[in-house]
Amino acid sequence: MDLELWSVRPLWLTVLAALWGAAAGLLVPRAAYRIAVEPDEAWRTRCPDGHVLTGAAGGWLGLARCPDCAQYLRDLRTSGSAPGDAGRVPGDAGRVTGGAGRVSGDAPTAYRYGPGTPLVALATAGACAGLALATGARPELAVWLLLAPLGVLLAVVDFRVQRLPDVLTLPLAGLALVLLGVMAFVPEHAGKWPTALFGSLVLGGAYFLLFLVNPNGMGFGDVKLALGIGAVLGWYGWGTVVLGTFAGFLFGGLYGLGLVLMRRAGRKTSIPFGPFLIAGAYVGLLIGAYAA
Repeated sequence: MDLELWSVRPLWLTVLAALWGAAAGLLVPRAAYRIAVEPDEAWRTRCPDGHVLTGAAGGWLGLARCPDCAQYLRDLRTSGSAPGDAGRVPGDAGRVTGGAGRVSGDAPTAYRYGPGTPLVALATAGACAGLALATGARPELAVWLLLAPLGVLLAVVDFRVQRLPDVLTLPLAGLALVLLGVMAFVPEHAGKWPTALFGSLVLGGAYFLLFLVNPNGMGFGDVKLALGIGAVLGWYGWGTVVLGTFAGFLFGGLYGLGLVLMRRAGRKTSIPFGPFLIAGAYVGLLIGAYAA
């Protein structure tokens, strides 16, 4: 009976982790839409059609959909006119250009914005389910599940604007070290916090040296991201750090090579490296957690 319970428990844990990932992933597209701007631009506060983003946490938490645009489209479909048009931003004075290049004076073509919500939610759910399968019921799983949506958000933002904002990378590093420090006092954990700390410092230092040698090939955002990645991988030891780092460079290299072969990029074309660092860290973490 005990053996049967032990075999069923990871299944329920995986299902719960997937549900958590799906729920958290639904919130990623709105945050990605707001943060994915050029360095000299402020965070977005309006939908692509110009309506102010409202909701929890000052409009940061919520689905990537605009109720005003949805109502406007419903009015157009039902009556051929738009009673809600008075609540929209004027089309002449103070027109607002959105991320999709539309202007508030034009009728919206959709009420959803940002990256594809179902795909992001599915990816986050799959990532969390994989972490649950590899880690099992050990206490550090709670840390991985909390950090996974943040990693997905970073990957989405970097793919869209080739930028890893400090507002994401630095909290990732800080949360990883603090939360793993707490887990170090919880029974049955399988990692070591000192190695996580040194992994963060060593990997961050190594990436900083690469940045100094070739600033065009390694952005400073990647250096800050390496602090969090080093902490996560270091929890399971130096072998995991090496494996996750190698996998990240491998994925990035294969992606760049694929673009060159398809003639969509040249040898000096800049590519977003953060998503591949995160993907490599994920693979290393899965193997490290499973082997621990």
